[in-house]
Amino acid sequence: MKQFFNQAKIIIGTALISMLVFGINVGHAEETIPQLLGKWQGENKTYSDAKGYQSWTKTIEITEQRERIFKGIFTYFGGTKEFFGVIYPDNSLTWVSKPAKGYVQGKVQSANQMTACYVETGENATVGCVELHRQ
Repeated sequence: MKQFFNQAKIIIGTALISMLVFGINVGHAEETIPQLLGKWQGENKTYSDAKGYQSWTKTIEITEQRERIFKGIFTYFGGTKEFFGVIYPDNSLTWVSKPAKGYVQGKVQSANQMTACYVETGENATVGCVELHRQ
């Protein structure tokens, strides 16, 4: 039994020294950040007390991205708005727009698909979700 523990100590010690000497990095894979640049489009489904249920085509364009931070414009029946946002390490995202009173939360599903849901509280409370596809 004593011989077994001595061999185990030697094996573990050798493994630890090897990891230090050769720089083996366990558990830290290189991070891949989704690239969102380009046009995206989908059918946006919304609800508010004032307008009830609505469905309309939403088009966004990501015009700039630096690592996890991005900005762009989106077009809807009322015009065009600029927005900016962030991609979290789990590929979820949040974006905001200065004139809006709410925010968008979503997730990058694949290289060509993301979901985005808008939430606004207060007197003009509104919710809506869209599955966006790269064009």
